[in-house]
Amino acid sequence: MIVSWNWLKDYVPLDMPPDELVERLSMAGLNHEDSVDLPSDLAIDLEVTSNRPDCLGHVGVAREIAVLWQKTLTVPPIPEPSTGPPVGSLAKVSITCPRLCQRYIARVIRGVRIGPSPDWLVQRLQAIGIAAVNNVVDVTNYVLMECGQPLHAFDLAKLAGPEIIVRQALPGEQFEAINHKVYDLQPDMCVIADAERSVALGGVMGGAETEVSESTTDLLIESAEFAPLSIRTTARALGLHSPSSYRFERGVDPIGVDWASRRCCQLILELAGGELADGAIDVGPPIAERPPIVLRLNQLPRVLGIEIPADEVRRMLAALGCEQQAADVTSVTVVPPSWRRDLTREIDLIEEVARVHGYDQIPEDVGVPMAPSYRRDEDRVQSKVRSVLTAAGMDEAMMSSVVPADWHAIFCPWTQAQPLQTSTPMLKGADRLRCSLIPSLLESRRANQALGNPVIELFETARIYLARGGKLPKEQWTLGLTSGGDYFHVKGIIEAIVDAVHPAVRLGVTDTCQPLLDPARSARLQLGDRLFGFLGEVTQQGLKQCGLRNATTVAELNLSVLVEIACLIPQHTDQSPYPPIERDLNLIVDEPVRWAQLDRTVRDSAGQFLEQISYQETYRDPQKDGPGKKRQLFSITLRSSQRTLTNEEADQIRDQVVAACHQAHGAILLGADNA
Repeated sequence: MIVSWNWLKDYVPLDMPPDELVERLSMAGLNHEDSVDLPSDLAIDLEVTSNRPDCLGHVGVAREIAVLWQKTLTVPPIPEPSTGPPVGSLAKVSITCPRLCQRYIARVIRGVRIGPSPDWLVQRLQAIGIAAVNNVVDVTNYVLMECGQPLHAFDLAKLAGPEIIVRQALPGEQFEAINHKVYDLQPDMCVIADAERSVALGGVMGGAETEVSESTTDLLIESAEFAPLSIRTTARALGLHSPSSYRFERGVDPIGVDWASRRCCQLILELAGGELADGAIDVGPPIAERPPIVLRLNQLPRVLGIEIPADEVRRMLAALGCEQQAADVTSVTVVPPSWRRDLTREIDLIEEVARVHGYDQIPEDVGVPMAPSYRRDEDRVQSKVRSVLTAAGMDEAMMSSVVPADWHAIFCPWTQAQPLQTSTPMLKGADRLRCSLIPSLLESRRANQALGNPVIELFETARIYLARGGKLPKEQWTLGLTSGGDYFHVKGIIEAIVDAVHPAVRLGVTDTCQPLLDPARSARLQLGDRLFGFLGEVTQQGLKQCGLRNATTVAELNLSVLVEIACLIPQHTDQSPYPPIERDLNLIVDEPVRWAQLDRTVRDSAGQFLEQISYQETYRDPQKDGPGKKRQLFSITLRSSQRTLTNEEADQIRDQVVAACHQAHGAILLGADNA
C-alpha cells in the first residue's frame, strides 16, 4: 500500500520526521517497504497484512498515526446536496445471488461534464502510481485509495432498463472488460448485469460497453460488498487482478460502503457538476451488530508482563474506534468498529493495547506468569498412536491432500461419492481432495522401492474429505499404514494401538470386499459396533496397478473412533504372584470360520482365569482333514490372582473352551475322538 505524505496530512497532523513515522508504523505492524522522494511529496510503501484491510486506504493509515501519536483524526464531512428526483424512478437494483454479494448501493448523478481532473487530484493519484483518466474515473480511484472501498461508475444511458441485476454468470457467458479483453465466465462467478447482458465482473473489473466516456452525461455510482472467497476465486481463475479485487478479497467495511458512495458523489458534483438524485438504492440485509468483547484488565500483566493503567487502556481502545459499553475497576467491555473484522476475542484487544503502547516498551526480560496447558484428547491419542507405530519400526510420512483423479479408484472404502475437485490444481495433475490416505502411501512406497530402500514401513495421520451432497465435506481424521509385513503383522500393530488407548477394548474383525485387497487376507475392523477401519494384503493385480514389486499390506483407521473409546487416565492393575499355566489347542474348523470368531468364543468360555490368548498359525491339510477345512493353532495362558492353579483345573478350562468352540463353530480338537 503506497501512501502520500501530503495526502495523509489532510486527515492527521504530521509534525514528526518521516523516518520516525515509518519506524513507529513498522513497530505497530505496518512494515516499511520503501520510500520515494517526489518533487513535492513523499511516497511511502507500507506492507499491510491480510487481517488489516482497514489500512488499505489513506484514512486507515491516518487513523493508525492518530492513535500512535495521540493526534486528532479528521474525516471529511459529506453534505448531501440531492436536488434531483427520487433515485428509484431512475434505476432499479436487484440481487439474485446474496451468497456472492451481500450489499449493493446505487446512486445516480445526471448532467455531469466529463473532462480532465484538476491538478491536485492528478498529483495525488500520480504520487501513488495511478494514472489520471478523467474527472469521474479519477474520483472513483481517489475514493478507493482514500478509504479502501472500491467503486465503479456506469454510463447510465448505456444500461438497459436502466437496471442493475447482481447474479451468477450464465453457462458459456462471455464478458468484455474495460481492458478490451474477452473472458469466459464460470457459473460461480458474480456478474453485474443490466436487463440484457453482463456489464461488469462484480468486485473485479468493469465492462467496456458501459464505461464512462467523453459523451457520458448521466452516471450510476456502484458501491458494494462482495464475498471475499468469490472475488479471490474469480480473480485467480481469470488472471484478472485489480486494486478492487485485492481489497474485496480481504473484506471491506460494511458501514464504509455507504460512506464511500456519498463521498464519491460529493467529489463528482464538485469536479464534474450535475444533479444528484434523491436518496440511494440500498439492497441487502441490515448490517449485523457486532457482539461486545470483555477485556479483563488483569490479563494484561498476565500476557504482556507489564502493568498498563486502566485509563490508558480505555483511551487506546476508544482511539482505535471501539465503542465502550461498560467499565469498572476489573474490566472494560467494548464493541469493535465495523472496519476491524479481526477484533473478535479478548486476546485481540490485548494485542492491540500492546501494539499501541509499543512492543519496544516491554522489557525483554520481563517475567510472564506461566499457566499449565491442557492437551486435547485428540492430541493425547495421536501421541500414543505415534509411540506405538515408531516402536514398531515405522516412519511417519506427510503427503499432499490433493491427488490425481485416477487415485480415487485405487482404494476408497469410506464413501461411494466422487472426490471433491479444486478449481485450481495445487500440484500439476492433482486436483482432487483425498478420500483415502492409502493411494498416497502406496505411491510413496513405489518411489522408495525405485530408489532401492530395503525397509519401507510408513504411516500418516491426516484428514480425508468425504463429499456429502450440497453440504460441506466430512473431514475424517484418519491413520493410514503401509508395511512389507503380512496381514497378521499389521493386525498385531493395530491391536497394540487399541491396547495402548484402552486395554479393555478388543478389536473386532469381519469380512470385507475391497478390490485392492486379497479377500482371504483382509478384514473390516470394528471397535464395538463402530466401523474402525480396513486391513488387508494388496492383491497381485493391485501391486501391478500401483507399480509395486514386493508384497504389501495396508490399513486405514478412523482415529475419531479411537478417541471416543480412549481411556487416557493411567490405570493400575495388580500383578499375580502365582505362576501361569499354558495349554496349546489345535482346532479343525471350516474354512469360513475366522480367527476373530474363535478368539471371541474362547474369551467368553474360558472364564476368570484366562490371562492371554496367543495365535500361532493356520495350517491346511486336505488329505487328513478333508476339503474346506483348516487348523487353527493357538495357546491360552491361565493364571489366578489368589492361588496356584492345578493341572486338573487347567484341563477343565481347556475342555470348556473346546466344547464351546465345537458348539459355536463345529470345531474339533486335533487328536480327539471325533465320535
